Amino acid sequence: MTTDILPDRAAVLAALNRVVDPRGGQGLADAGLVQGLTLGAGRAGFMLEVDPAQTALYAPVRDAAEKALAALPGVEKAQVVLTAAAQPVAPGVTRLRKGSAQVAMDPRADTHGMPPAVRLEHVRRVIAVASGKGGVGKSTVSVNLACAFAASGLKVGLLDADIYGPSAPKMLGLDSQPEFVDGKLNPLRAWGLKVMSIGFIVDEASPMIWRGPMASSALRQMIQDVRWGTASDELDVLVVDLPPGTGDVHLTLVQKLAVDGVVIVSTPQEIALIDARRASAMFGKMNPPVPILGVIENMAWFADPATGARIPIFGEGGARREAERLGAAFLGEIPIEIALRQGGDEGRPLVATSPDSAAAQTFGAIARELAKGF
Repeated sequence: MTTDILPDRAAVLAALNRVVDPRGGQGLADAGLVQGLTLGAGRAGFMLEVDPAQTALYAPVRDAAEKALAALPGVEKAQVVLTAAAQPVAPGVTRLRKGSAQVAMDPRADTHGMPPAVRLEHVRRVIAVASGKGGVGKSTVSVNLACAFAASGLKVGLLDADIYGPSAPKMLGLDSQPEFVDGKLNPLRAWGLKVMSIGFIVDEASPMIWRGPMASSALRQMIQDVRWGTASDELDVLVVDLPPGTGDVHLTLVQKLAVDGVVIVSTPQEIALIDARRASAMFGKMNPPVPILGVIENMAWFADPATGARIPIFGEGGARREAERLGAAFLGEIPIEIALRQGGDEGRPLVATSPDSAAAQTFGAIARELAKGF
């Protein structure tokens, strides 16, 4: 059982300073190599970010740092994630046009001419779930869609790529850490899914105060260093839960990982659809473009407890009309259900625990429709 003792930050940094940087000779903390230090009840972890050419040199340093953390009072779980630093990103170009200042797309965001993204070993399909806007229930959709795939008999993985706000550990009831075995991270398992999230190594109350390159490095490790399947046990589909926006994490994903398609999630109102359009446009600008597999309208309606009548709290039909505008499939409407929210809060996904509910039935139908393309 995990202790309630919070590791002492000063003691942690002192212990890490006793692990020497092989290049500069300083302790890790003094050398600035302790990035994103997170301390929680019974756990400690950080990112060891190094030059890509030095990862082999720092592998034993990572191991030594983990041992140093694990030896401290109050630390039952210690993990150091070794990542390769991203290249600096050039600033966006500001120019004047028709009397107003406009910011051009960052030239480093152009994926044309870049090496092709790689397919994950022993993973047949990769589907990303995106929204553009936060708060539309994208993680709820990702978790329950993954469970719906699993309920249909597929072997399914879930990659929680929301680096700044990981939700999968809470929503799936997971509170342990993945282990390195033969140089690869083994994902955790819950509700028929293989799951990986940065949330497994940070306390849920700790803010992720990371710059873009560090967040991208963390995502690259979760893409490259996880054993999702084997030759005899391939994964049928990996569902990737993306963060809001159209930034570093999204670019890293499509530049490094071959994605078979994207599902766009939006609520019905126009303010959410604006950001959904931005997300759709971003995937269309990739090289090659990432197909939009369809649009899901979340929080579509609420059933009046007395009459059962549908009450469209956030408007009606906006995502369906957006799907038509994009020329993409409209995959379905997810109603507002108290049980759907409770399932996420309690780590018991609705699709897995109440498959006969209206929302679970819709998720099942969406999963079947998407699986036709597998």
